[in-house]
Amino acid sequence: MPRAIRLSDVWHPHMRIDVVSIFPSYFDGLTLSLLGRARETGLLDLKVHDLREWTHDRHRTVDDTPYGGGAGMVMKPEPWGDALDQLAVSSEGQPTIIFPSPAGEVFTQATARELATREHLIFGCGRYEGIDERVFEYAASLGEVRLISLGDYVLNGGEVAVMAMTEAIGRLIPGVVGNPESLVEESHEDGLLEYPSYTKPSVWRDRAVPPILLSGNHGAIADWRHEQQLKRTRARRPDLLA
Repeated sequence: MPRAIRLSDVWHPHMRIDVVSIFPSYFDGLTLSLLGRARETGLLDLKVHDLREWTHDRHRTVDDTPYGGGAGMVMKPEPWGDALDQLAVSSEGQPTIIFPSPAGEVFTQATARELATREHLIFGCGRYEGIDERVFEYAASLGEVRLISLGDYVLNGGEVAVMAMTEAIGRLIPGVVGNPESLVEESHEDGLLEYPSYTKPSVWRDRAVPPILLSGNHGAIADWRHEQQLKRTRARRPDLLA
């Protein structure tokens, strides 16, 4: 297994994220909880933009019929090109430009760790039948382009995927999560699912906490937790062990 990226080695003290969508209110939830506090304290500079700001007709049109025929509409390249021009040029370095797509690479915890080391991320939320392919080609002249999928299913648009990715990436920025040790012990951080957790009371509705956790033997507890990780991963995600 490759060595995990050490965020302390490559993390930038000020991460910038720009999100472009035709439904910017989708992202109101990012003002809450840990990411909301990270924005308030300056750890995360996150801005959400309405793609229609870069349209030039009175109807603020962002889509049109596909060449070659077919169902649905395709997002026009002109607004996307203008949006990327403005956001990428204002970047101090080359941004990483991410488009959620069912045709992209699968997003994993390793992907989140990698992207958490970037200084500037731009997310483009597609809708309808997708974005004109030339937008991806053009974006590659402005920065690194990544097409990323949450999994083998189709959503109505990219907003939900970007919300998930932003939270997974943002919480890895040092200082966002209060106890950094909790990041190390989570599912997928070592290639396995997380072990089960318990708290008080020690017996609840005739169900007792495993005695090993009450023993005070930290070495034995660590061994038990690792065995539980293997057992849970073998039962639920054998592909990770393979």
